Amino acid sequence: MKIVIIGGVAGGMSAATRARRLDASAEIIVLEKSGHVSYANCGLPYYVGGVIEEEKDLLLQTPESLHARFRLDVRISSEVTVINRASKTVSVRNLLTKELSEISYDKLILSPGASPIVPPIPGVERAMTLRTVEDVERITNRVHEKPANAVVIGGGFIGVEIAENLIHRGIKTALVEAMPQVLAPLDPEMASLVAKEMALQGVELHLADGVSTIDPTTVTLTSGAVLPADLVILAIGVRPDTSLAKAADIKVGTRGGIEVDDFNRTSDPDIYAVGDAAEKVDALDGEATLVPLANLANRHGRVAADHISGLITRPVKTIGTAIVKVFDLMIATTGWNEKRLSADGRPFMAIHTHPNSHAGYYPDAKQMALKLLFDPTTGEILGAQGVGIEGVDKRIDVIATAIRGDITAPELADLELAYAPPFGSAKDPVNMLGYISENLISGLLETAQWNQIDSFVEKGFDLIDVRSAEEFSRGSIPGAVSMPIDEIRDRISELTKKNILVNCQVGQRGHTATMLLKELGFNAINLDGGYLTWSNSPIANKEKAHV
Repeated sequence: MKIVIIGGVAGGMSAATRARRLDASAEIIVLEKSGHVSYANCGLPYYVGGVIEEEKDLLLQTPESLHARFRLDVRISSEVTVINRASKTVSVRNLLTKELSEISYDKLILSPGASPIVPPIPGVERAMTLRTVEDVERITNRVHEKPANAVVIGGGFIGVEIAENLIHRGIKTALVEAMPQVLAPLDPEMASLVAKEMALQGVELHLADGVSTIDPTTVTLTSGAVLPADLVILAIGVRPDTSLAKAADIKVGTRGGIEVDDFNRTSDPDIYAVGDAAEKVDALDGEATLVPLANLANRHGRVAADHISGLITRPVKTIGTAIVKVFDLMIATTGWNEKRLSADGRPFMAIHTHPNSHAGYYPDAKQMALKLLFDPTTGEILGAQGVGIEGVDKRIDVIATAIRGDITAPELADLELAYAPPFGSAKDPVNMLGYISENLISGLLETAQWNQIDSFVEKGFDLIDVRSAEEFSRGSIPGAVSMPIDEIRDRISELTKKNILVNCQVGQRGHTATMLLKELGFNAINLDGGYLTWSNSPIANKEKAHV
């Protein structure tokens, strides 16, 4: 068996090493266009920032180490120019010697990754992209020249990471994003927490704005603003590298990636595609999707190698679980967000909570923001998002596992999660999401969302704030009347309307007050996530801007 693999990073190297473990006699050739293989591209921004101090720490393996351990024939600086399906060969150009050669294969695995999107902006050739070790070397060399100002174009995962690391280097940094928020996988009230952290740490944010020109020392925005820019980083996203596949008449799917089956086979049964170049199947709707994440690339490489070796494989579907660090915050997400559910016309309920990372009485508990989305009838978990300093990762991981295991939102209450005061609460934040969702699905409680307050007021609801008078004085929702929860029974005569919208700080006291008011004959609805969720929302930010 002769296996040729195009691309030597996550998916390609996973396929190569797995194939070797399964077949000691196979001839396995890996062709990599860049000068490095098996490197940690997720760590590249942190090398720019000096958090990872040595470039060698990014290089997990070398051609020599891979040959020594696995007897893999790994050829760097080797660009495949043509796939000859009829003859089952690939044409290869050595980028150092310019030598051309032909290599035959029995099975071919495509793992060319994705390419940075470079829009036709005048002057864009001055902008640097970050995808390979060579890219990070160029950026780091420029950083060592101590530029005074930098502009990062794009507010996705790479954009926010590189902005943080340029700030770490003492470079005044602006970030430009065409959308009105950073981090598109988040819903706006969650993304605003990230924007606040970035602004607090010195990043100059230009949201809902684009770039019109990149000039020798500046960047001009669509709004007309001119930003000083000794260094420009372009990070607006990536697209699957399908050039070889298209030229070989291999089918490209509806999302622009290489179409593959459950075994990662392409339309040619002797050719597989893995990693960022290949389309994935969304676990929630079964449709094709693109998710450029390393863990999926590694999994796909294993599936391809297993299928080539004749092993039984499982289909790999994705729920898009991801996490990113932005200064002191960790931001994690899994499944779909509210924007996508709404666009798809899919019914859902939303829960916002603000629990502590561990028991509040144990020192150094950190508050986080969690959002859960689920089907209002079946309780199927559709997505979750989390933002906080500590503990977000494990909560989103638990919810991602629940999605995989078909555990419903109310059943989150039943999970037995490890508890001791330094690590969690007796009612873990994940358990609490289960309790709340159970209340909502059963009809015991009705909630309103942060962006529905005006509509409830228009329908004749009075807005009652049940926090303490001191909390109320520090900030409140416009139009709210202060009625601390412990005073409700004594002040019930002040409530002249039967329809009451209740808010507290995070929703917990609001729930208690709502249940009390319902018992007293009122039509009471609790504001989900309370004042804190509203205060982080775009609506609140507009209110503050007008003050």
